[in-house]
Amino acid sequence: MTNLLFHNVEFCKSLYIVYLGLQILMLQFLIIMNKANLCYYICMKTLARFIQTKRNEMGYTQKGLAIAANISVDIVEEVEAGKELFLSVTVRQALAKALKCEPDEIKAFEKDIASAIVSPEIIESLKQLILNGAGGLKCPKCGAPLDTRIARMYDLEDNLILHPKAHCTKCPFQIHS
Repeated sequence: MTNLLFHNVEFCKSLYIVYLGLQILMLQFLIIMNKANLCYYICMKTLARFIQTKRNEMGYTQKGLAIAANISVDIVEEVEAGKELFLSVTVRQALAKALKCEPDEIKAFEKDIASAIVSPEIIESLKQLILNGAGGLKCPKCGAPLDTRIARMYDLEDNLILHPKAHCTKCPFQIHS
């Protein structure tokens, strides 16, 4: 009887290890897909690239565009350098008029905060992996290694509560409990 129980426990442990392995593979797949979408967004769909392309089509230099739009050269330089991701309505309208396009065309390329948010399913999966002691986890936003830990806290009745925590070594991504 003890021998049979031992084999069942070992079998359950083996199944659990396979389950964790599948969780890690699924998470890595989601990270790869997220990186591919991010690369496409950065390479093909940026405000900087759109403004620069339209400016070149119109034959403007950065200074020429600034004069035509009646805005400072600094604004044009910051937008084309990717430092400005959001434009005020006034700047957007001025650029649209100078570049002979609609303000909504420019607005479509402004950074969408919602696209930068990691899905709750991925966060929960990461939390479970951290609690189960998985190592080598990668950031779902940039693919860099995650620094992970488990915070041990006690509630008002002195019950231990484990909170998985993580932060990316490269980007601002964090997991808070």
